[in-house]
Amino acid sequence: MGEILALVEARLLTALGEPDARAAVTFLGTDRIEVLRFADGDVVRYATLGMSAHPMADPTAALVDPVKGPRAELVLSVRAGLADTDKVLRPLAVLAASPQVEGVIVAPGASLDVGEPLWPGAPFSSVLVAEPGGLVEDLELSEPAPRSGSAGGGGREAGGLMDPVRFLPLLPMTHNEAAWKRVRGAQELQERWLSHGTDLRDPLRGSVPLD
Repeated sequence: MGEILALVEARLLTALGEPDARAAVTFLGTDRIEVLRFADGDVVRYATLGMSAHPMADPTAALVDPVKGPRAELVLSVRAGLADTDKVLRPLAVLAASPQVEGVIVAPGASLDVGEPLWPGAPFSSVLVAEPGGLVEDLELSEPAPRSGSAGGGGREAGGLMDPVRFLPLLPMTHNEAAWKRVRGAQELQERWLSHGTDLRDPLRGSVPLD
């Protein structure tokens, strides 16, 4: 686990630079989740670190594979200086811990809801999980964390079973957008945002027209 997270952190730093702040949150019965903050001009990015330590598993599965399964971290980008967005650290950690706590598999097209504003005054309590690969490239895990007594080929064979870590962008949704997405789907909502030139990084934006 530690080796995987070290590789994940290195990938984040390569893509986003050095973080200017970080915070750690631990929930009962879960591993620690960190949230790193990166400044990039007028944009601030928040990335989780810890969600990918374990593969996500189907809660209905009879057996859970400790090695194979999708792994991910979450990335949120917002305009800096317009709202107190640093308060999003705990909601992000809650979402990152949801695979461990609730047994959910977080994947592109999914909606995630924290049940409260993402930050003070935010018109969003939920996010749409977007496709990865644009901001931070997937991290291939060819070598798993070493096991006692394993060496050489054994490590490579086990590593072949491991899914890459995907860095999933989060797009905040207003209540109306989240309800519309449940009916029409993620693709139509994203097309609506695109056609109206919606600034998805604006922490105070209103809902896109949905007529």
